[in-house]
Amino acid sequence: MPSDAAGRQLEIVTEQVLDAVRGRIDSPMATASCDGASVDNGRSVRTGLDMSTLRLLSRPASALTALALFALPALAQEAPRSPTPSAVKLAARVTDVARGLEHPWGLAFLPDGRMLVTERPGRLRVVARGGQVSEPLAGVPEVFARGQGGLLDVALSPSFARDRLVYLSFSERGEGGAGTAVARGRLGERGLEGTQVIWRQQPKVSGANHWGSRLVFRPDGTLFVTLGDRYAYRDRAQDLSVTLGKIVRINADGSIPRDNPFVGRDGARPEIWSYGHRNVQSAALDASGRLWTVEHGARGGDELNSPQPGLNYGWPVVTYGVDYSGARIGVGTSRQGMEQPVYYWDPVIAPSGALFYTGDAFPDWRNDLLVGSLRPGCLVRLKIDNNRGVHEERYLADLGERIRDVRQGADGLIYLLTDSPRGRILRLEPAGG
Repeated sequence: MPSDAAGRQLEIVTEQVLDAVRGRIDSPMATASCDGASVDNGRSVRTGLDMSTLRLLSRPASALTALALFALPALAQEAPRSPTPSAVKLAARVTDVARGLEHPWGLAFLPDGRMLVTERPGRLRVVARGGQVSEPLAGVPEVFARGQGGLLDVALSPSFARDRLVYLSFSERGEGGAGTAVARGRLGERGLEGTQVIWRQQPKVSGANHWGSRLVFRPDGTLFVTLGDRYAYRDRAQDLSVTLGKIVRINADGSIPRDNPFVGRDGARPEIWSYGHRNVQSAALDASGRLWTVEHGARGGDELNSPQPGLNYGWPVVTYGVDYSGARIGVGTSRQGMEQPVYYWDPVIAPSGALFYTGDAFPDWRNDLLVGSLRPGCLVRLKIDNNRGVHEERYLADLGERIRDVRQGADGLIYLLTDSPRGRILRLEPAGG
């Protein structure tokens, strides 16, 4: 027999499970298969239980026995949650490289050590190694600079030494509203030349939030573009006929790779790599070339994923967060056919920018994932072992800055962008180095 304390805890958990079960049975969503149904063909999709078992669970006399059989295995399937560690002092010098950038968003290193930096209002600048900031470069496409939108990420072509192509993601106005787009142009003396839009999110919709968007080239030369659900259109993250709430994979010229998972499938956009995403502003490749992303949850529920081709990452049907009003979103934290995150944060870190560190300046960090945090504002380091987040530390909270992007220079040092009207480029150097 359990102790009195253990027995009471079991009763509490049992009642929580019964409340959840009753809520799913009584909910209007329970019979609506088209909008996040929790019951399908007489079975609970989230728990996998048939209706007779659910009715049995609703009888208190049977609950404790049923709990051991069903509730505990379900709880064991939940993703690991961040312990929300307090920030610790970083044994490093933080040096200002440049100041006065207006909401800088993305950074890419040129081969000579200079940096290309985007400013969200629509400017692209070159920052010299000594910190001198250029005038805005010509050739940048017109952006929809409203809300979270504007000029977003920047990436160099894998063949930049030969073709000098620079890629930009940005919010673009058009028929129906606005959407995320990708353009490329050749870097010349005064800016980008021959700039062309090579890919557009479909459809364009109203609103000014949740654009994504990070650009990550794979070793095979194809390009991942991370996207948002455009906020008011979250249900369409599950709709394969649109690219809201997706990660897409395109060729360097904007065409579609033949081995994408939905090529040839009726009713599906062929550029889609994975779907069911909310707003992905952090993306990086690990040492093996595998994509990892960190996406914004709502109130709670920021997620670390390693998106695989053709898989569904659940938003907004399953999530570890709740709406900003406190209302429940979807059916809960899991559902058959939808992927669990590798790790999640609640409270959130508001992730933006990421890298897997490969340098020598911080040897204890090698192969760890570094993620920028907009709120509470810090640098998050996560050690990943066997595809699980196993240790998290946080640094630089004392700066009081929103960290928008995280990059590694050829010198092995770490560079950060801070998101503010007078944003900075910061460089982290080992203390005493």
